[in-house]
Amino acid sequence: MVHAFLIHTLRAAKAEEGLCRVLYSCFFGAENSPNDSQPHSAERDRLLRKEQILAVARQVESMYQLQQQACGRHAVDLQPQSSDDPVALHEAPCGAFRLAPGDPFQEPRTVMWLGVLSIGFALVLDTHENLLLAESTLRLLARLLLDHLRLLVPGANLLLRADYIEGILTRFLPHGQLLFLNDQFVQGLEKEFSAAWSH
Repeated sequence: MVHAFLIHTLRAAKAEEGLCRVLYSCFFGAENSPNDSQPHSAERDRLLRKEQILAVARQVESMYQLQQQACGRHAVDLQPQSSDDPVALHEAPCGAFRLAPGDPFQEPRTVMWLGVLSIGFALVLDTHENLLLAESTLRLLARLLLDHLRLLVPGANLLLRADYIEGILTRFLPHGQLLFLNDQFVQGLEKEFSAAWSH
């Protein structure tokens, strides 16, 4: 099961200005500790989730920067040449890493990430999930979000399009379940999504 999906900024390895920012996050299900019998306030839970997601985003950014340095890529390579340039998702750096229990989630988790220029996408998964399926799902979600929301266009505002993102997640990652999808089924879901949002 997928426990969370997030979109965040990525900085070049030597960038000094700015911080890693979470642009969008979505949790699937609740994380309950067997040792914690006290009820929590909604505000406390919201802050805890916010801290957890930010911790994941920072770790993804570190992994992305390390991979970029190892490949010898520089900051200028991370910027799109123009807003109409196609993004080659099959060439986008990606990876996976494990999170130990308590860092930042109570249970061990696996994070699958994908870096597309200055935008990072990540799935927080159960440790036993199929990583190939998770990677293909993450690449599909990234392609759909980049195509429909034009995330790499300067001035694109993700906050105004949260309902659009939720619509994509509802169809392609329902309730946090990874789906085995063939191309024909994906095309059908895309048509259904486009029809629903054209009204």
